Amino acid sequence: MSRSQNLRHNVINQVIDDMSRGHIPSPLPSQSALAEMYNISRTTVRHILAHLCDCGVLTRVNSDYVMDRKPVVDDGFTCEIAPLAEQTRLFEQSFLMMINQRVLRAGEAFSELELARAAGVSPVVVREYLLKFSRYNLIESEKRGQWRMKQFDQSWAEQLFELREMLETHALQHFLNLPDSDPRWLQAKTLLEEHRALRDSIGDSFRKFSRLDRDFHSLLLSAANNIFFNQSLEIISFIFHFHYQWDESDLKQRNIIAIDEHMTILSALICRNDLDANLAMRNHLHTAKQSMIRSIKQSATVFY
Repeated sequence: MSRSQNLRHNVINQVIDDMSRGHIPSPLPSQSALAEMYNISRTTVRHILAHLCDCGVLTRVNSDYVMDRKPVVDDGFTCEIAPLAEQTRLFEQSFLMMINQRVLRAGEAFSELELARAAGVSPVVVREYLLKFSRYNLIESEKRGQWRMKQFDQSWAEQLFELREMLETHALQHFLNLPDSDPRWLQAKTLLEEHRALRDSIGDSFRKFSRLDRDFHSLLLSAANNIFFNQSLEIISFIFHFHYQWDESDLKQRNIIAIDEHMTILSALICRNDLDANLAMRNHLHTAKQSMIRSIKQSATVFY
């Protein structure tokens, strides 16, 4: 089955689910209203209506479509989809990429179905992922299936960094006390070399720092051996990607500074220099905090 056909079948399944739950009245809304609800073309809407008429779910009465019976699962399609865990991983990558590439911007609305189609995953996966992130106050639900990216202010940024400082300085102490046999020491050396390689060839590759930043903070937080610390990486990574779209005027220079600060921290860690490592970490957090606040102020000026 082609990707487009599989996605169309996913939409049909979603419509059937909404009808069975009573979210769609009878007679059905207009074709243009359905197209807007599901963020699909009118051509796709006509295919869906034709399919449901063929199944005996709908009957056309003049220009209206009336529900003859509630649809059942067998009226839909069995779509070739990956396991839910794999779909979640794929959607997370797609979601962060859409933020990074300014497909999703602060203040803009989007639908679950729109994101599901773009990522090629089930709308259920998208809904669960967005519900998880909504508790961080980064996005807000406007109505069923519709969300909006939130605007962040300085107070929000300061609270985020207060949490980040507590987590990462605590994890840093655990890292410094790891036994020599722990594989994370080798990972730190490898990560330092990757930072050096990017720094030496920064050019137009400065956006590649996104992955290094995630790897750096993931490695650091892992030393605490605390699942709640590891989960906090999600919010830190999300904010970093969202940070890209606030103000790109000096993004390359900001990334160069962050690379240098990461290298200072990693070098101090590898040398087991507690004092230098702690000072470098606090300096890095301060730099990142001030950068975010400046970006938020710049974004607010442009937005308003």
